[in-house]
Amino acid sequence: MENSFSPVAFGQMLSNLVFSYQLFIFPDHKARYKMKGLYFSALFIFCFLFFSHKSYAQKVHPDTVTTGIYITSIHDIDFKQNEYTVNLWLWLKYKNKAFDFVQNLEVPQAKTFSKLYSTVDSSDGIYILMKLQCVMKDSWKISHFPFDRQTLRLSIENSQFDSRALVFLPDTLGKHFDPRFTLRGWAIDSFELSTGIKAYETAFGDPNLEKPHEEYSSFLVKISIARNASELFWKMFLGMYVAFLISYICFYIHADNIDSRFGLSVGSLFAAIGNKYIIDSSLPESTTFTLVDTLHGLTLFFIFIIVTSSAYALKLVKENKIKQSNRFDLIMAQLLLLIYIILNIYFISRAQMGA
Repeated sequence: MENSFSPVAFGQMLSNLVFSYQLFIFPDHKARYKMKGLYFSALFIFCFLFFSHKSYAQKVHPDTVTTGIYITSIHDIDFKQNEYTVNLWLWLKYKNKAFDFVQNLEVPQAKTFSKLYSTVDSSDGIYILMKLQCVMKDSWKISHFPFDRQTLRLSIENSQFDSRALVFLPDTLGKHFDPRFTLRGWAIDSFELSTGIKAYETAFGDPNLEKPHEEYSSFLVKISIARNASELFWKMFLGMYVAFLISYICFYIHADNIDSRFGLSVGSLFAAIGNKYIIDSSLPESTTFTLVDTLHGLTLFFIFIIVTSSAYALKLVKENKIKQSNRFDLIMAQLLLLIYIILNIYFISRAQMGA
């Protein structure tokens, strides 16, 4: 029979000893009564401290799940649908068999994810290696498009065990993505692994919870990427600049050729608007004023100024002020072109610096 310490037996033994001591020291009944009250108070404090310490010592600590990741490819980046696809290897090492990540794996931000391969080794704890393909949903920052920088986020959770049962520990040994794969049109700036606690303000229908709040441990991956936009910029905005230059040629057509000047300007106006709609069709909806909006708005405004200048030059011609009309066209041509170029350089530089 194993020996074990019993707080109740200890309390009874202590009670007998103290009572015998009272009979010997305090033969008077009233003195013994006062001493008995002090004794029970001390006994109560002792038991409270003892059991509090014991319950704290027996507090269950969460098990650690060592987690690592190796990304083999990121592709199908779709700005319009706010999603991208990532292929990766994921491994987890832990001791509690109940975690069963093969069945309980959760990727919260994924639209869909599938296990292409998985293996389990239980010879020394649990070691799981699996290959995943995840279609991830994310929100893109398009204020500086096409000179944008994006952050791709991916997280892993266990759908059945909260943060009281398990916590993740990143495996930081080695690289976390294949340096041979190229993310077309993008450059990877940084790759970070971390862990955190994700709070859910719901009880998930559990009537035993006092308040609708659950916390789950998360394994977090954050990838910062920057777009290589030099060629893409000209591909997307070349039509807009050509439209402006066609309208700009009006200054070198004589003011009395009203049909030619207004025809070119109106055609350029519709060409710039059409170019903007083509670019917007490939971008998600945005409530902010983006670089695309700024450059197209600037171009439309300058085309409007060219149309207004043509109307004023024509008025001068009708008043037989041909020299003044030619001089006005020359000044406006140089001034508008200079201001247009300076403003374009300013807004594009701000977008490249991420301001």
